[in-house]
Amino acid sequence: MNDVDVLGLSRHQRSIADRVIAEESTRREHLVAYLSGAHAYGFPSPDSDLDLKSIHVARTRVLVGFDPPQPTFDRAEVIEGVEIDYTSNEVAHVLSGILNGNGNFLERVLGRTVLGALPELAELRPLVRAAVSRRVYRHYRGFAASQQKRLEEEPTVKRLLYVLRTALTGTHLLRTGELETDLVVLADAYDLRDARALVAAKRDGERTAADPAMLASWRPRLAHVLATLDAARGRSVLPEEPRGVPDLEAWLIELRRSRF
Repeated sequence: MNDVDVLGLSRHQRSIADRVIAEESTRREHLVAYLSGAHAYGFPSPDSDLDLKSIHVARTRVLVGFDPPQPTFDRAEVIEGVEIDYTSNEVAHVLSGILNGNGNFLERVLGRTVLGALPELAELRPLVRAAVSRRVYRHYRGFAASQQKRLEEEPTVKRLLYVLRTALTGTHLLRTGELETDLVVLADAYDLRDARALVAAKRDGERTAADPAMLASWRPRLAHVLATLDAARGRSVLPEEPRGVPDLEAWLIELRRSRF
């Protein structure tokens, strides 16, 4: 019997994720709890940590008081052998980041690997889709470049996959306006089907090494993938600047009124 769910989590991992989200939900109201990292990117391994990335809603009466709460909360620990990396950001901070092109925040709102959400998320998603602009290019290009640097410093299959995933997610978003984080889906769409072999190797473990011959064969292809991302910026279906900002702000104001 398969012990892994549709998100790639074992029963034990899921129970730990649910426990952490439940504990943190006693401290703040989560608009969405999102499973990021390798599980969202299509290449989890049994020892992958759980990247629990959430968006929370602060009470309006606290926000307008003398001592407004911090916008970000972090928690990192190992629970019963499962490494947890939890972060939650306040919704206004997240929406401001999305308007500025923050792909991490965008993925929390539009991504598929959701562990739990309020009904208001369904209202928010179309507003966020309408507000996505070419500003996302800076995020995905910068993230891909940083992962490429780390790949040279730490030559693992995981780092190689992160470069590919980040660049292809950005390319696809710029070309189509649609968010896709699963590398297997992206690799098929962008004629990189042999990346499936990398995914299979990564599933053997987080620290699976990328040998020199593998790196040498992939370097020119990574350069091509990054060049494709660069070209997608100029031909993007996305507008230069965010649109529908008044609608997004109206949604936030109504949310504040309902959470006094």
